[in-house]
Amino acid sequence: MPNHVDEIEYRIIGDDMQAVIITLDPDEAMVAEAGAMMYLEPDIEMATQLSMKQGGGLLGKLFEAGKRTITGESFFITYFHNHGSVRRDCAFAAPYPGHVVPIELGDHGGRLICQKDAFLCAARGVSVDIAFQKRLGVGFFGGEGFIMQRLSSDTGRGQAFLHAGGTTLVKELAPGEKLRVDTGCLVALDSSVDYTIEFVKGIKNKIFGGEGLFYAALTGPGTVWLQTLPFSRLADRVIQAAPSQGGSRLGEGSVLGGLGDLIGGS
Repeated sequence: MPNHVDEIEYRIIGDDMQAVIITLDPDEAMVAEAGAMMYLEPDIEMATQLSMKQGGGLLGKLFEAGKRTITGESFFITYFHNHGSVRRDCAFAAPYPGHVVPIELGDHGGRLICQKDAFLCAARGVSVDIAFQKRLGVGFFGGEGFIMQRLSSDTGRGQAFLHAGGTTLVKELAPGEKLRVDTGCLVALDSSVDYTIEFVKGIKNKIFGGEGLFYAALTGPGTVWLQTLPFSRLADRVIQAAPSQGGSRLGEGSVLGGLGDLIGGS
């Protein structure tokens, strides 16, 4: 595997349920999270490896694979390599509705911090690693866990693709500018952005606000990517709307729905 980052061409298709089509020149390759592949044209071969990096012993590669597992990614990395003599396409799609977010690492200091499960695919040469949060509060209450993902490359450049649920909003924070965000809505941020957790003020807000007890406090400078529909929020609504055991929900679709759940013991 070469010690450089492949420069790839891509196009994003779809509106609310997007996929990215990558065009690989001969001998170019992509790295993707397991299960993201949509289709492969002839000459593109798939292979799995423990490590994204060239060289290193078995223990080092096992350690890197173990770190990826902690961040929510699979133990193995899947490569898609064009072994032919002509350009070929391969496509990757996310597992739930949302948008594909293309990011050139060279435009963001060569590395990016993202929430776990946000990584979709990247050009060969981009690495996914652990990004430890400096403050324990971020880990205990941040909603995304103490460990997040760091995307980087040895050359400081590389095309990566993230997935965000719903619609994506990009915010540019000036030095010292602050933004409070629902923890689940945070997709990615520049490594220059400070990320802490703050308590929601006011006992009534905590009990009746419906937004949880904590939010993420982001301080610039840097770019922040947000999503309107975190998968956890979507999953909660699906579970709430699912029929209860033994039949349909009592009073579903009316103001009595919640009361029916209480009466029914839900």
